[in-house]
Amino acid sequence: MRPSRLYTLVLVMQPSRVLLGMKKRGFGAGRWNGFGGKVEEGETIEDGAKRELQEESGLTVDTLHKMGHIVFEFVGEPELMDVHIFCTDSVCGTPRESEEMRPQWFHLDQIPFSDMWPDDCYWFPLLLQKRKFQGYFKFQGHDTILDYTLHEVDFV
Repeated sequence: MRPSRLYTLVLVMQPSRVLLGMKKRGFGAGRWNGFGGKVEEGETIEDGAKRELQEESGLTVDTLHKMGHIVFEFVGEPELMDVHIFCTDSVCGTPRESEEMRPQWFHLDQIPFSDMWPDDCYWFPLLLQKRKFQGYFKFQGHDTILDYTLHEVDFV
């Protein structure tokens, strides 16, 4: 089994819109995404998710709902990315730009899938329907999905 590294992804969702961030640097730069990153040693996955949301968007949150779990494999990379996906509808503060992310609200019928990771169009619709899911995506580079599995689950 290949080693993996824990990551989080948080989507702030309201009845008619979702908050995404334009990644300004590093991994995934130039793409809209949720807020998140690596879980640090000694942190719970949920604490890591709350910290990353706060660092990248200025928003704080009390309650996160775990919605998904996806493992990403990038051909040629030694580590798998073990990503835990959360959503929340109640945040404190106003989204603000950080060094890493530029937040923007999108209406649910105007989600910019063409400027997001290619896997998002597979699992995002489940998230929007409040359905829990587990999946695996194998990438060649950052644009080509070679293989994937995705299924709904009762519990993540």
